Order: sequence, then C-alpha cells, then structure tokens
Amino acid sequence: MSTVEDIESAVTRLSAIDYSRFRDWVLEYDNRIWDKQMTEDAESGRLDDLAAEALEDFRTGRCTDL
Repeated sequence: MSTVEDIESAVTRLSAIDYSRFRDWVLEYDNRIWDKQMTEDAESGRLDDLAAEALEDFRTGRCTDL
C-alpha cells in the first residue's frame, strides 16, 4: 500500500469526533500552505501584474460593487 492509501484507510476508521478533529487539522494545514504561497508570490512580485490590472479596472469603472 502507498502512504496515501494507508492514510485513506486510517481516516475511514476514525470515530466521528476524531474525524472532525482531523478535518479541522487538514483545513488549518491547507490554509497555512495557501498563506505561505501567497506571501511568497506577493514578496517575489509574481502578483504585481494582476494587482496593476485590477487597479486599472477599478480606475476605469470596470468593477461592480459586491
């Protein structure tokens, strides 16, 4: 079995309470990875073109209120 298959099998055996705790952990872990990637992208300038495009759209009235 692969590691992923082992994890999948273990997850199916969790109690409802343990599954809820595991799910919360996975969501928090995923959020930390996302935040780290966004921070790295922002600091490296990879988002500069998107930000400039969004600001131009705002200045020219191509945005709508949410």
